[in-house]
Amino acid sequence: MAFLPQLRIPATYLRGGTSKGVFFRLQDLPEAAQVPGPARDALLMRVIGSPDPYGKQTDGMGGATSSTSKCVIIAPASVPDHDVDYLYGQVSIDSAFVDWSGNCGNLSTAVGPFAIANGFVPAARIPRDGTVAVRVWQANIGKTIIVHVPVRDGQVQETGDFELDGVTFPAAEIVLEFIDPSDDEGEGGSMFPTGNLVDELDVPGVGALKVTMITAGIPTVFVDAAAIGYDGTELQPAINEDKAALARLEAIRVAAALRMGLIRAPEEAATRQHTPKVAFVAPARDYVASSGKHIAAADIDLNVRALSMGKLHHAMMGTASVAIATAAAVPGTLVNLAAGGGQREAVRFGHPSGTLRVGAAVARVDGQWTVTKAVMSRSARVLMEGAVRVPGDTF
Repeated sequence: MAFLPQLRIPATYLRGGTSKGVFFRLQDLPEAAQVPGPARDALLMRVIGSPDPYGKQTDGMGGATSSTSKCVIIAPASVPDHDVDYLYGQVSIDSAFVDWSGNCGNLSTAVGPFAIANGFVPAARIPRDGTVAVRVWQANIGKTIIVHVPVRDGQVQETGDFELDGVTFPAAEIVLEFIDPSDDEGEGGSMFPTGNLVDELDVPGVGALKVTMITAGIPTVFVDAAAIGYDGTELQPAINEDKAALARLEAIRVAAALRMGLIRAPEEAATRQHTPKVAFVAPARDYVASSGKHIAAADIDLNVRALSMGKLHHAMMGTASVAIATAAAVPGTLVNLAAGGGQREAVRFGHPSGTLRVGAAVARVDGQWTVTKAVMSRSARVLMEGAVRVPGDTF
């Protein structure tokens, strides 16, 4: 039997926020993978090491978690007044599919530095020292993200003293602006797909739950932690080692996806694992983060725990952070009530790895709530660059 040699594809391995992913320039992909379809999906799965029935992704670049099973494709901007198109693929670990239904807010951080380093931003806009505002078109959801990248001596500044809970080492601070982050694909055609700030959701096998469903940043369903038996201070083992709990939380996610109009039948949820997210919220309470750091209730507004790809996230997804900030800014949502109610332009919440502060600007227009911008700080760093190898018979 003849075996084809491995393909060598230029790539960069980057950390963005609390996630890691393999970044490609569209032009560097094999021709068959330069367009959406089975060939592209097969390539990205093989790069990451999926599907892996062992759940380890040992024969690929993935790290066997939702935060490290990611690929990004960057191309010249297809939209005026933008620098790049950013397409994100969430690669399933043990199943053969790539979910293109949403964005990764954490990896959005790394898109700006990658765009500058790979010549997508005109040299005339890059100062010797200062900041470059990279305008990114998020192609999965059709939204603009402005990534403010620090520059020193004409190069992207990666090192610094900005600390991000969930990331061990400090780095340079990168400010993200998510412009008009609300998604209108829900059946209600608004930021709150049903038109309500709080709904009663009938969840098979669980019962009726009060929820807030929102499409800002990423479609997300919020539920009170106490209503499902939690206090909001849980770490990964408490959820991820409890199969019954994961099943209940997935049932909530599927019921919300149906109610939000994201899927038409429950079985469709299996191929849309990335969205919607399910999160539970609780009033601020002292806890010890996964690093051993003590988080005081006085230092946060509320606690939030969120699931990604069927498991409790080790920190917080960037897109879910946008949803948290937006919902917290709207009086009457479950997130707002957990934070103490009232009006607010920013919120600091506790997550399994520590805390995060996120701001959102909301307004009520023609009877409907809208969000114009959400802002947060993250960091990014190149971990490795060169080429990734995949077997020649991958697709």
